[in-house]
Amino acid sequence: MAGSFRRYFVRHMNALRLARFGELALPPDAGPIVVYSNHPSWWDGIVYLLAAETLMPGFEPYAPIDARMLKRYRVFARMGAFGVDLDKPRGAAAFLTASAEILSAKDRALWIAAQGHFSDVRERPLRLKAGLGRLPELAPDCLVVPLAAEYAFWLERGAEACIAFGRPMSGRELLALPREARMRRLEEALTALLDRLSADVQSREPERFRILVSGRAGIGGLYDAWRRLAAALRGRRYDPSHGGRERHAA
Repeated sequence: MAGSFRRYFVRHMNALRLARFGELALPPDAGPIVVYSNHPSWWDGIVYLLAAETLMPGFEPYAPIDARMLKRYRVFARMGAFGVDLDKPRGAAAFLTASAEILSAKDRALWIAAQGHFSDVRERPLRLKAGLGRLPELAPDCLVVPLAAEYAFWLERGAEACIAFGRPMSGRELLALPREARMRRLEEALTALLDRLSADVQSREPERFRILVSGRAGIGGLYDAWRRLAAALRGRRYDPSHGGRERHAA
């Protein structure tokens, strides 16, 4: 499924970019992992999968998803998604039961859109779902990692998917805090990460990012065919990107 979603991403987006300040830094023998993020877009699940494949190949990825959405996009179930009814108390209980099973194995990672609904990246406070704070109780040996995600249009037809990871927090470190303080720690960490990522996205400086997946630059069709011919007539190498400042490589 990772290959299918990678091809889909390449067709529709310009690049998946990892902020250089937000490289994923996991200690040796880490696991299980909880990655929690904001939820700005439908693309989040695909970004999770591509980031998991590229940066965490040793971990099986899982992700909760709104049960109604999973019925519409059943293909997500094939990449580790499981349905949760967000509107009923039993949905929260089902989430905790499934999460406990997933986090019982060291080689698994649970990726959570912790806001529980689509939200603008500028929305404050983030209002993370309380279930996130319960996970250290279920898996004290887990490692909890914040992930900031933002999408922006720069120079190309496709959007830039930009992400950054924050400092990992041990489950036992979080478990030492009361639930309210635990949730505050998790929300503050993600908020600070989002603010820093937004500054890099607004800069539009590609050198602040490392490309994990490259899309197809240019517009295609007759327009790019004409640009290719014009470059050949001038004896220049054709570059489909509009910025011309960087070379994209998968």
